[in-house]
Amino acid sequence: MPTVAGQSFCRFAMGFALASVLVWPAWAADKVPDFSGFWGRNTFDFEAMASAPSPIRNLQRLPTGSSDPTRPVGDYNNPILKPEASAIVRQRAEKALIGVTFPDPSTRCAPYNPPFVFAMQLGMQFLQTKDAITILYNQDDQVRHVRLNDKHPSRVPPTWKGDSVAHYEGDTLVIDTVGIKADSQSVVDRYGTPLGEGAHVVERYRLIDAAAAKQAQEQYEKEGGRLGGAMTPDENYTKGLELQVTIENPAYFKQPLSVLVTYRRTVLPWQEQVCAENADNQYAVAASPPIPKAERPDF
Repeated sequence: MPTVAGQSFCRFAMGFALASVLVWPAWAADKVPDFSGFWGRNTFDFEAMASAPSPIRNLQRLPTGSSDPTRPVGDYNNPILKPEASAIVRQRAEKALIGVTFPDPSTRCAPYNPPFVFAMQLGMQFLQTKDAITILYNQDDQVRHVRLNDKHPSRVPPTWKGDSVAHYEGDTLVIDTVGIKADSQSVVDRYGTPLGEGAHVVERYRLIDAAAAKQAQEQYEKEGGRLGGAMTPDENYTKGLELQVTIENPAYFKQPLSVLVTYRRTVLPWQEQVCAENADNQYAVAASPPIPKAERPDF
């Protein structure tokens, strides 16, 4: 999770590199929604849903009133947090105030766990096939594999990205994820809100009207702040993409949290990035935790 403008912007403002071409399979043309193409946004964090608890917001604001992307000071008084979660968010907020980052998947160059991946990633692409969906994310070249029309195993060994299965409900893709690894860097968002054991994440993707997507993004940018033009939208594309995420985090939340993320089709090709190769975190100006290094080869 970048906590300084340099680290946040360099990864997204360099422009994309070569894009792969996805040919929509004939088997699916009339059966499932087509989510292919490059989708993007220009703001971190989650959008609030009407009549639902608010996600964790940034207490540090810019003169415009929007969130300060260089200082992720989480609101530890959010009523959805259990006391132990509030204490963790407060401790991390105090570090952020003085420019010290804390371990999370981004600062550690680790796999991005759901739901952190939705709060942080600005660019994504679906690769849809008959039996599986692969989701590519731009920052740090993250990849998720989702099985279609399958069930979770009776025992799911915890992993950072968990076990994800999916199905279509009419025009909506539903992804269900369990078995997410819970450790000190497993977080819900860039404020370090902890994700504990027994977490359950459900994603619901559907295409929406482009004008509605544009309005939702522009409205949320007043709250979350705009990070730059790396995800320049295609103003001629007629559809947007809405993601509704429900997060069950029984170890740290008093109740499930439902949030939104709105994407628009982007006109820019894919960007090649590195993370662990920059082992000294040269993008960051503030103090940052060291990136793990192997003592010996794995094989």
